[in-house]
Amino acid sequence: MVTNDQKMYRFSESPIWELQRTYYEEMGISAWQNNEVPEYITSNPVMATSYAEIIFGFLQDRAQLGSLSEPVTIVELGAGSGRLAFHVLKELCAMRDYAGMALPAFRYVMTDLALKNLAYWQQHPSLQPFVAQGILDFAQFDAVQDAELNLTESGISIRNGDLQQPLLVIANYFFDSIPQELLYVDDKRVYDCMVSLHFTDEVAGGSAADRLESATVEYEYRLAEEYEQQSYAYSNVIAQYTQKLEDSHILFPVIGLHCLERLNQLSREGFVLLTADKGDHRLESWEYCEPPQLIHHGSFSLTANYHALNEVWEQKGALCLFTQHPYHHLNIGCMLMLTQPTGYGNTRLAYRRFIERYGPDDFITVKEWLDGYLEQLEVPQFLAFWRLCGYDAQFFLQFVGRLSELLPMCEEGVYSDIRLGIYQMWEGYYPMKERHEMALECAELLYQMEMYQDARVFFEKTEEAYNQNPDVLYDMAICYYEVGNVEAARRYAELTRIFAPEHEGASALLKLND
Repeated sequence: MVTNDQKMYRFSESPIWELQRTYYEEMGISAWQNNEVPEYITSNPVMATSYAEIIFGFLQDRAQLGSLSEPVTIVELGAGSGRLAFHVLKELCAMRDYAGMALPAFRYVMTDLALKNLAYWQQHPSLQPFVAQGILDFAQFDAVQDAELNLTESGISIRNGDLQQPLLVIANYFFDSIPQELLYVDDKRVYDCMVSLHFTDEVAGGSAADRLESATVEYEYRLAEEYEQQSYAYSNVIAQYTQKLEDSHILFPVIGLHCLERLNQLSREGFVLLTADKGDHRLESWEYCEPPQLIHHGSFSLTANYHALNEVWEQKGALCLFTQHPYHHLNIGCMLMLTQPTGYGNTRLAYRRFIERYGPDDFITVKEWLDGYLEQLEVPQFLAFWRLCGYDAQFFLQFVGRLSELLPMCEEGVYSDIRLGIYQMWEGYYPMKERHEMALECAELLYQMEMYQDARVFFEKTEEAYNQNPDVLYDMAICYYEVGNVEAARRYAELTRIFAPEHEGASALLKLND
């Protein structure tokens, strides 16, 4: 059976948004750990490197303007798992150190609505070094209403006009998952799409995720003359819709626009926005659009209206960069709401090189295709793509079984290349209690290549759950034996026989040591 909530709501005030908030507050970081909420597509090393390059270009531009004394604040909205922040900071720090040039300092602020997520970031070992350096901080932030940032680690509060440098905002999968208005345009008039919700009886009193999964909507159209008034803040954009579109449903990001306006007030110098989402900046893409379907993945998401964001801020003087070619998975934009934005040449060139020419959307498109041919890859092709994607851990885990099969046919020179990649990958690895034990996969591959000292290092990083696995214990015994630590080899051989008394290899190793 289906139960109906007959009350009609404006789309932005519908109970689905409160359920969305409740879902993230209930789930915390587990929303990403169990893969309910997608995060790889916007948090992989290629995405992070592209953003780091643009940020680095922006730091160079500020240095050329003589703005070196104040730090640049980078705020990530809805930082989720924290993986993107980690990769961006890692790459940005490496670029800063390698370049050795005068740049303004920076601090990265991860924000989210759910306090559980802040608590997770604060204790994450991959993030703690950046906190210790004073370049990473955290803040709870509600995009619907908050107008300041209260940083948890430094105790600093950032309020209107406090920042001397432009604020740099990162917003991935953000504008599609916060409240939006739903408008219908036809015959040069604008209608509010009012919504009523329907839930199945089975989920009454259930979790937010279950209720969202079962929710269906019905629409009712009411003429909304207030949008057509010149006094309406975004009347110029609405006028484009009424003049150029017909029979079209349009998600209008009023909350997103207000959020950017509040963030803009924090700095005296404007802001830069880096954003990636499924959504289009071209007006024609919104013509004849049907009512939106809720895309469920634990929570739900819709489509970001980058056209409205683009038009509103361009009218205020911003320079908005989007790719000339259509996107397949992610539309990635860079908005420069700055005094003389065309003067930020390094920022714009970085966007051209790392988004326009070949960017994260292209990477995901190629990788999605390549995933279907992993069993046909040879080691040189694997290594080339592994380097291209920044020694991505997910790609390694997808291929490690095939790689193990190919190793006996490889020349020894390839081994050093794989070893280098393993260390590079580990340096950029952000653990989130995945089902795969990354350290064990690395250890076993190095062991197979007879790189026993390196294998030992990774065996020692494995989780305690493997401390009673006789196969792992025996491999560790061999590693210690091969590097000349006879005492440790004996100890691990004895441990192997405790859990596998008939283990022939361990028995033979103990006889060698007698």
